[in-house]
Amino acid sequence: MARKKKGGGGHGGGGHGWFVTFADLMGLLVAFFVMLVAFSNTDQKKMNIVAGSMREAFGTQTAMRYSGMVELDGLPTRARLKNVDPNVKPEDTSATPSPDEKSRSNRFGARLDNEGNFALASASLRQAMQDLPEVSEISKHIMFEETKQGLNIEIMDQNGSSMFPEGSKEPFERTRRLVQRLASGLKTLPYRMTIAGHTSATRQPGRPGYGSWDLSADRANAVRKILEEEGVPAAKFFMVAGRSDTQPLFPDDPFVAANRRVTITLMQEAPPLPTSLRP
Repeated sequence: MARKKKGGGGHGGGGHGWFVTFADLMGLLVAFFVMLVAFSNTDQKKMNIVAGSMREAFGTQTAMRYSGMVELDGLPTRARLKNVDPNVKPEDTSATPSPDEKSRSNRFGARLDNEGNFALASASLRQAMQDLPEVSEISKHIMFEETKQGLNIEIMDQNGSSMFPEGSKEPFERTRRLVQRLASGLKTLPYRMTIAGHTSATRQPGRPGYGSWDLSADRANAVRKILEEEGVPAAKFFMVAGRSDTQPLFPDDPFVAANRRVTITLMQEAPPLPTSLRP
């Protein structure tokens, strides 16, 4: 049987392979020019976040990202937590609301406003931290978190780097500078605040007559004193307390360094009830 000849480079199936490659090249060039046009007028802040996300995705990020902490330029940020159910609606919008319904509506609206204001407060305090020369180091020690109680500002230890000398109620100088920088923003905000000291669990015996409850309370009070010295009005302090190791930030590992912290909470408070309201 005669062997069939293979198709040559004329009109055979393989003769137009170059055309497919050329079409791919044209497609890539068009995509390239579209990207040039898209990036010709861009938001630099958003561009930094996109660039940080890409570097993180490809494993070329030169700085570590600490979720929820002070963000560095070019690092993606975490969206704030949602504490309000968006599906809450009045039962009957056609009826005239009662004084009690008006009060509930006003309180719910105030909560929404508070959340927006907390986001602005968090952004302004983060910006104050960005102005510190050692921001990349400080970013490991500060975390902002919105909760149902308000906005938590956590000043905490990291492995190998503490904010207070071991067993001491007086902070390191870098901690003092951090709290002083926070004070410049806190004194302009309308919120009352609580300050709570926390320790991590320990296997070492404490000092006789001076335990973790005393130490955590004294550290919280030391932070309060620095804030007050920097101009935060005394009337803004609602409570200063020591929690010892009863409220770890990482319950799965109560011995981890980050459980040793001082928490400043900007309180989520509803407006006072009107005097005309009857139960």
